[in-house]
Amino acid sequence: MGLAGRRREVVHYVRFQSPYRNGRGDFTGVFGLINTLAREGKLTAEQEAFRRGNNSWYNAAYTDPSTVDPTVYDHEINPGAAAWFKPTATHLLERVPGYLQALTAHGVERRLLRSADPGRAIYEDDVQVVLVPHR
Repeated sequence: MGLAGRRREVVHYVRFQSPYRNGRGDFTGVFGLINTLAREGKLTAEQEAFRRGNNSWYNAAYTDPSTVDPTVYDHEINPGAAAWFKPTATHLLERVPGYLQALTAHGVERRLLRSADPGRAIYEDDVQVVLVPHR
């Protein structure tokens, strides 16, 4: 079978983010949203325990891209850079609903995005890709 006859598998990256731009013009992701609630002292004790425990788990489970490339989230170099989960990162995606429940409890809007081509990749590992969005 030639190349024309082969089905090309399309990867749809996944991101949870605010539907609104922040002060820098970016869309804050789910972890930033929950961490903002924590800094503002708005989480219940149970929500804060969930956030701390799961943030620690995530920190141990995958690489912070900025530790590999300190410029990855530099707004001047990579405006709007945002991390997206790879769909194969199911072990990471399984914990997101707890964050979404806490956001809902506080009336924080968010949206789920899926895209095969959300931007230009500037960092990638086995579970995530950081992309600068298409303008």
